[in-house]
Amino acid sequence: MKETIRDLLRSTGISIAMAMVLFCISGVFFDIRYGGRFSLDNYGFTKMVTGCLLIGLGFGLPSIVYQNEKLPMPVRVIIHMGIGCIVYTIVACAVGWMGGAATIGQGLMIAAIQLGAAFFIWFLFMLYYRAEARKMNDRIQAMK
Repeated sequence: MKETIRDLLRSTGISIAMAMVLFCISGVFFDIRYGGRFSLDNYGFTKMVTGCLLIGLGFGLPSIVYQNEKLPMPVRVIIHMGIGCIVYTIVACAVGWMGGAATIGQGLMIAAIQLGAAFFIWFLFMLYYRAEARKMNDRIQAMK
């Protein structure tokens, strides 16, 4: 149980950190794109940082599903990514990243980019953990 909580806190911390880093990179991109005229009113920055925190929690906390070996991996991925993407979409609409002046086509494009980025990050983590498991298996085989 103690290890599960440690893993949950670790994955949630990583998820929050990744959300904040992506937020900062996006902010720099938009600042450059708008020629330094990118401004936020009505606590817009605070709302967005809070949104990043919620998105980090939305992707980090459901990662505990990977501890359940009884569920098939595709079901675990759907639960984890489903919750994370739903939280992201709600937060993105609430803080103004999506919606408003966007057309249906633009909204679908934003959603596609969101899903693509989320699954790309998940895929990178999957590759990392598979490589770690392979290294551990190789070490175990070498000890025999």
